[in-house]
Amino acid sequence: MKSSPVFRLRRMHDVLMDTYGPQHWWPARTRFEVVVGAYLTQNTAWSAVERSLHQLRTTGNLSIHRLRAIPVETLQDLIRPSGFATRKAPAIKAFIALLDRNFRGSLTVMAKAPTGFLREQLLALPGVGPETADAILLYALGHAVPVVDEYLHRVAERHGLLHPAINRSRESYEALVQLTRSAFAADAESGRAQLYNEFHALIVAVGKAHCSRTPDCARCPLAADLQRSASKSRATKKRENPVKADLPVLRTSRITSSAC
Repeated sequence: MKSSPVFRLRRMHDVLMDTYGPQHWWPARTRFEVVVGAYLTQNTAWSAVERSLHQLRTTGNLSIHRLRAIPVETLQDLIRPSGFATRKAPAIKAFIALLDRNFRGSLTVMAKAPTGFLREQLLALPGVGPETADAILLYALGHAVPVVDEYLHRVAERHGLLHPAINRSRESYEALVQLTRSAFAADAESGRAQLYNEFHALIVAVGKAHCSRTPDCARCPLAADLQRSASKSRATKKRENPVKADLPVLRTSRITSSAC
C-alpha cells in the first residue's frame, strides 16, 4: 500500500539517493576506528569527533594494541575534544576488554559471531546504548542491522510514520528498527547491510540540511511525502469528526389560555 509507513520509508531512501547519491559512510580508515568513532560521537558533533580521532592518529594510538596499553587517563586527554571523556575513555577500554576476553582480541573473530549474541554483548557494556551497538554491528562488523539516530526520529515524527506516535524511548528505537527492516524486506538479503548503511547516511544528510531542531521543509527532498501525509491526516480527521449539519429548529407558538 503506497500510503503505508513501510512503503513511504522505502520511497524516502530512493528519493534521497536520487538527490544526494552514495554517501560512502562511515568515514574511517579501519574497522577499529569505526568502533572508537561510535563511542566518541555520542552527544557530540562529528567535527569534534574528528579532532579526537586526529589526536589519536597523530600520537600513534588509534589501534587496539595501543589503546589496550595506554592508561585510561591518557586516553581521556586524547579524546577530550569530543566531550564526556571521563565516561567515554573507560567505555572504550571496556570494549577492548570484551574483545580480548571473548574474541581473542580480534574484530575479525568478533564479526563471525551471530548478530543477536553480539548485540547482547555490546548492550551489556558501559556507555553502550542501542544506537552505538547497532552502529558497531553495521559499520565495523558488517552485520545487516538498521541504525536509528536522532535524525530518523525527527523524520519519523514529523512525517507521522509511527502510529500511534511513540515518545523517545527504547520502545520507539526498536519500533523504528522494525519499520526500517520491513521497508527493505523485499531487497536481497546479501545487499541489505549496504542498504541500511546508505539509508542511515542519507538520513543524516537530509537531517543536517533540513531536519534540525528547526525544520526547513520548503526545499527538502522529502517535502512531497510530508504534504501527502498532511493531506491524509486532514482527510482522516474529517472522517472521524464530520461536520454536523444544522438541524431545523421547530418553533412552537405559545398558547395562552383565558377564562371564558
